[in-house]
Amino acid sequence: MSYRALRGAPLCLAAALAIPGAARAQAAPQSQPSAAPLQWSATLRSRAESWDWFDTGDEGRYAFLGSFLRAALSQQLRGFGWRVEIMAPLLLGLPDDAVLQGPQGQLGQGGSYYAANDGARSPGDVFPKEVYVRLGSPPPQDGHALRVGRFDFSDGVETLPGDATLARLKRERLGQRLLGPFGFTHVMRSYDGAQYSWSSRGRQLLAMGARPTTGVFDTDGWGWVDDVSLLYGAVTTPLRLGGDVGDARLFVAWYEDERRVVKTDNRAAPAREADARPVRVTTIGGHVLQVFPTPSGPVDLLLWGALQTGSWGTLDHAGSALALELGIQPRLGALAPWLRLGFFRGSGDGDPSDGDHDTYFPVLPTPRPYARFPFYNFSNTTEVFATAAGSPHPDVTVRAGARRLRLSESADLWYVGGGAFEDETFGYAGRPSGGARGLSTVIDLSLTVAPAAWITLEAYGAVALEDDVIRAIHPDAGAGRLAYLEVELRR
Repeated sequence: MSYRALRGAPLCLAAALAIPGAARAQAAPQSQPSAAPLQWSATLRSRAESWDWFDTGDEGRYAFLGSFLRAALSQQLRGFGWRVEIMAPLLLGLPDDAVLQGPQGQLGQGGSYYAANDGARSPGDVFPKEVYVRLGSPPPQDGHALRVGRFDFSDGVETLPGDATLARLKRERLGQRLLGPFGFTHVMRSYDGAQYSWSSRGRQLLAMGARPTTGVFDTDGWGWVDDVSLLYGAVTTPLRLGGDVGDARLFVAWYEDERRVVKTDNRAAPAREADARPVRVTTIGGHVLQVFPTPSGPVDLLLWGALQTGSWGTLDHAGSALALELGIQPRLGALAPWLRLGFFRGSGDGDPSDGDHDTYFPVLPTPRPYARFPFYNFSNTTEVFATAAGSPHPDVTVRAGARRLRLSESADLWYVGGGAFEDETFGYAGRPSGGARGLSTVIDLSLTVAPAAWITLEAYGAVALEDDVIRAIHPDAGAGRLAYLEVELRR
């Protein structure tokens, strides 16, 4: 059987699942037309991006257009459901000179797309984004459920409570820290595997085993990343610790990467190239969210942490991460402001020659909700930030933020990336610190307009002031900049 025939197998499965459902829907009496209707949805997103990679020259200044179309067909019967979704990404005008040798590397995500697509400036593809069946209760109903196939998954949002503040916290400040679809990119990722859940009165037990699909920057999202495996389990429950509403979770994730690719860490290149042993990392952690009513408005508290153990090739691995955030929503009428202060620290490795690897490994996250100008990630990063969001009009949201970024350990690297997305590369990149810790101060602003349920417009701009780490790599560096205009249409 040919490779393309094998790649088409998920679509054949989709057709096999859809035909009986469609036949039953057509054969149903007219008195029951909505007993098990076929449902379809579609999303078209297009974003024009302008990058200036710390004023490193013409190579780091470019613009390109990224778009995708997602179209899905699904059906929910009693105790059984299925979904088939096709995705078609298209990139236009990628820069052909934004990948440099040595520590400079890829100058922003335009360079990442170009490198991942073998030097194509306008790549595109069509592939199955989700193809799965579900047995048992559909969300958000209580009961047992088993999902098998290819699906999206984000940790931290296994349950979404009815309280609006708590649900927003989970979506915007908790989800995808460990596992996510990398939704900011124009290709994203899915997971091929199985997921079991049991839910009752807001409590949930969840277990998943999967492999990440290819994609993210590579427009070929057909297959999965060979020799990368993942197990994840979580227990989530409502929890009130003197507040109005709250939520808590304990989770564990096991990640194995047996690919023969050079690992990204702070060892010398010969040591990394000679290390062919796998990465095996266990992450144990949890979160607590609380919302407290006050006369000035709801106050929320977020605490998230993770500890890691395992092996990093020939090294012993022990990493950690901690996030602490405090928010308040002052009562200022229709403006509905949300002010936040936060601290994050992902551990770094202070000694590349001691036989240990102490850098926090983010596994397969979506970095962008937390690094809105995505030139860094959670590894070896210490961050202090303040943000403000408000709605001057019911259809308009304005967000502004300022954050100070430093490396947790000067002997470690400046890391970027969101995990394995192809067979040939590790999925994370690192640049030397030059013995410094100061990375950047970032100021950003976004405007989101949603005049109707089917359309969202967003404009975003950020400036990242260069600091000693960036100057050590780019001696003539200036401020980095990212700006984009995005439109999303939904049906």
